Amino acid sequence: MTATAYLRVYLPEETLNSEGLTLPEVSSEPTGSLRAATAVGLVRGSMRDDVLIAEWGGARYGCVRRPLLRAMEGLLAFRTAYAGIGGELLVPDRVARKAAEHLDSIYEQPLARSFILTSAWHVPLRWFSAFDPTEREVVENETGKSIRYRTLQREAAGRLDEVTGVLRDVGMDGGVVSEIEELAEWVAGHPEDALVELDYGSVADLFDEADLILDESSSEVWESINALASGDWETASTHYVAVAMRWAGPMSVAFSS
Repeated sequence: MTATAYLRVYLPEETLNSEGLTLPEVSSEPTGSLRAATAVGLVRGSMRDDVLIAEWGGARYGCVRRPLLRAMEGLLAFRTAYAGIGGELLVPDRVARKAAEHLDSIYEQPLARSFILTSAWHVPLRWFSAFDPTEREVVENETGKSIRYRTLQREAAGRLDEVTGVLRDVGMDGGVVSEIEELAEWVAGHPEDALVELDYGSVADLFDEADLILDESSSEVWESINALASGDWETASTHYVAVAMRWAGPMSVAFSS
């Protein structure tokens, strides 16, 4: 089973109510038919078409799963990203057409956008830049301890804009900046009063409990960003290497046989 981390956006209960979605007192059972997803193929992860519930700061929030939308978008994005080097073979024309048809029907529905990003075997370092180190929580999941960060969308969006500005000011461009900008655009597509959550998920199981509790990845990322902003490249490099090395082990699992 692939270890997976998640970046989620939860909408306030009032917003969901205005869209005709009512949060249950407990997590709902899967609803709706998702047989279309299996007809397309290459679908992974939970296919429950329901709403995840979070209570934070005295308020209730819901994250709409939209698994079929995420699967179809991911399928077409993979085909585009690897066009000319195998993408068309793994996702042939007939499959791409079917995925596009499903997306067209989904886009006609309320809240027709993705509220969840996933990452296999690791937490992308850019995700940490959306959170303040003080927002880190050690929580319990099904298999033991895990790490979670939560903040409001307006805070996450402001931090991502700040990071983009710092990177551009020091002359960085290309992939590093574009990935931050893509993340910032995704976060900005949600309401300011939404809740943004980074959940280590099953990726937490790749760490010893002691190492997990000592994990301060967001702090290392921000130490690096702040050092760059002040022109201290040596300190920035030291902190970036430290956090990159922490995640090198879990990421290497993807390439092990």
